[in-house]
Amino acid sequence: MRGASAMNPTDQTWDVVIVGTGMGGATLGYALAKAGLSVLFCERGRSYPGSGAKNSLCGDYPETFADDPWHDQVEFKDILRRGGRHDEEILDRSDRRSKPFIPFIGSGIGGSSALYGMALERFFPADFVPRRNHPGAYGTDLPESWPISYQDLEPYYARAEALYRVRGEADPLRNEAPGQLLTPSPMPGGQQELFDFLAGRGLHPYRLHMACEYVATCQLCQGYLCKQGCKNDSARICLEPALTQYGATLLDECQIVSLQASDTRVTGVNCIRKGRQFSVQGKMVVLAAGALHTPAILLASKSSQWPLGLANTSGFVGRCMMRHYVDLYVMKRNRSDGNADKTIAFNDFYQMGDEKLGSVQSFGQLPPAALLAENLCSDIRNGPAPWLLGPFNLLKPLVTAFLHRLSERGVVLASLMEDLPYYENHVSLEEGQLAFQYRIRPYDKERIKAMRALLRNTLGPRRPMLIKQAENNERIAHVCGTCRMGTDKADSVLDPDCRAHDIDNLYIVDASFFPSSGGSNPALTIAANALRVAERILA
Repeated sequence: MRGASAMNPTDQTWDVVIVGTGMGGATLGYALAKAGLSVLFCERGRSYPGSGAKNSLCGDYPETFADDPWHDQVEFKDILRRGGRHDEEILDRSDRRSKPFIPFIGSGIGGSSALYGMALERFFPADFVPRRNHPGAYGTDLPESWPISYQDLEPYYARAEALYRVRGEADPLRNEAPGQLLTPSPMPGGQQELFDFLAGRGLHPYRLHMACEYVATCQLCQGYLCKQGCKNDSARICLEPALTQYGATLLDECQIVSLQASDTRVTGVNCIRKGRQFSVQGKMVVLAAGALHTPAILLASKSSQWPLGLANTSGFVGRCMMRHYVDLYVMKRNRSDGNADKTIAFNDFYQMGDEKLGSVQSFGQLPPAALLAENLCSDIRNGPAPWLLGPFNLLKPLVTAFLHRLSERGVVLASLMEDLPYYENHVSLEEGQLAFQYRIRPYDKERIKAMRALLRNTLGPRRPMLIKQAENNERIAHVCGTCRMGTDKADSVLDPDCRAHDIDNLYIVDASFFPSSGGSNPALTIAANALRVAERILA
């Protein structure tokens, strides 16, 4: 337990109890604690503030800290927890054969922002009117528009960019005025060469918006905890000041089992911490546990008043799950510069006439070859031909050597495509275990093909190697939409202020609230919305 209060957390009624310390929860809690409210953070994972934190694994992927973690599940889960990663399996029920896997998401202070690649990009105004941009998406549960507009969120975008110290340059394809971005670091020669190549192909590249301090030895730490304090995640920017300056309190390693509620209010938050069961009370309760765990908590909170799960009279809790379609394009570097940089983005394919696709940006360095090889094993094991695993294991040393050369010598671009909300794509609980079902519709398969064709033609002279990830259900780092907001309580869970339609003192501020996914990184929109909701609560 950390923070200004040394009392038992069950001995008082907090102004606000916040479940989760990612971009939504920590940003909201920071704003509320700064305004003088008593704030209790409950975090499922561990606390590891700073590079000297006891038993934390910083500066590299957790898997690299053990000789063979994949064949010792106890050790594997321990190193994941120490590295701020989720350590429990979830079930993919999308096909006939259930596929258990451990998702690559955060679990610890900062949530997934402790692992993120620091790209903080705004959504486009068109993202707030999704149906207008997908006229061919028949049979979706895509709303006509968000209950808030880009203009409603724009001042909070600017505040979030300033709070998280975002560096970058204006996108030449955006019509709105850019925020006051900090100056980015000098562009390495290899990235400048790629920038010039893209511009020469008629595109409009710009400096990617990054929440990074760029210290001299910065590794960009994508996928693992930063040991140098240059990653501006929600733990560093919001949680630590809330605890040390504004009197907030943190319970780490605190799993939320369910919520107690009357017909109209949450009356208790049921917790397990280090084997002890207890409840905490708050005048307001905020769920920010991520778009997988937040709906799971509500579904686990069934009662006689709430037979479908808390705040679920609409039946939309856990529904309309989205995750983005991400592919990687690996190209040989023409210079000897390092390949860890994430400096470039372009949005020429974001809106193609009536077809809305998504963004393209530098990916940074690929994960270590051994981790990539192990991911391939998992893909084969859970794929349509698991019998190929035996032959693959015989070739694994050669594959690993090839992946090592690819990781060391390649420069990588990532395409990030919008996906759409479908009611049947959903999160559920099966005997207490988190599960989901997610299938790609034909309309979206055609959009994925269109994006690949555009990039294949654009990058052709660089002979890109496509690493297909869009169809891989294990790639759910950007999962969103499972408790969406709207004006009609018949097809949404939250009102426009992210308060539950059915429960007066319950708010949700993680990516669950998204009515549609947009075609860019979600983190800045989550942070900006958290600042907006904080103002509504304080008002």
